[in-house]
Amino acid sequence: MSCILHIETSTKVCSVAVSQDGAIIFEQQDTNGPAHAVNSGVFVQEGISFAESHAIPLDAVAVSQGPGSYTGLRIGYSLAKGVAYARNIPLIALPTLKVLCVPVLLRHELEEDALLVPMIDARRMEVYAAVYDRSLREIRPVSADIVDANSYLEYLERGPVYFFGDGSAKCQEVIKHPNAHFIPGIEPLAKNMFPLAEQAIARQDYADVAYSQPFYLKEFQATVGKKLL
Repeated sequence: MSCILHIETSTKVCSVAVSQDGAIIFEQQDTNGPAHAVNSGVFVQEGISFAESHAIPLDAVAVSQGPGSYTGLRIGYSLAKGVAYARNIPLIALPTLKVLCVPVLLRHELEEDALLVPMIDARRMEVYAAVYDRSLREIRPVSADIVDANSYLEYLERGPVYFFGDGSAKCQEVIKHPNAHFIPGIEPLAKNMFPLAEQAIARQDYADVAYSQPFYLKEFQATVGKKLL
């Protein structure tokens, strides 16, 4: 088992956690707004100091990869790379939308054929979303979606679909299909990263410290523009 530092700065929430042997042993978070430049470095130092004060060496650092806020992701990635490089430990890059799925899978009873659609809010009726099954197998990759009454209809016709994340509230107003279910209050948090990070360690699925980059929302703007034409 491993001790992992987790950094999540993809949205307005800033959170840092340390896990050991599958349990969270340290956590700090700020949900009051985008203050990553102020808080994230402090939280990371506190997490490292906590581990060191208990004589627990860090085995890896995990960072939320996006999509998400350009500024937030850049800050989180810079911190994660700095820790990984300075301590010569692996860097783990985790898709933010998969991180959003973790509390849903752990705390909610879902049907065997349920699909999960984590969403990150964008402008107007735009969201950034992916579609996963209960094993987090990717059914549809991350995409920029303009939501209307027919959005995700091909998946809703198959069976239950669960929408969550900060982009889902506005979708609830327009998606009225009987198979559509909305779970409020789901945010990407560092404490929910550890199951995915431990899987990455078991597979030795590490990011390149020098070349790994965040998955910025701006990468989707051209796609959104085309959809609006």
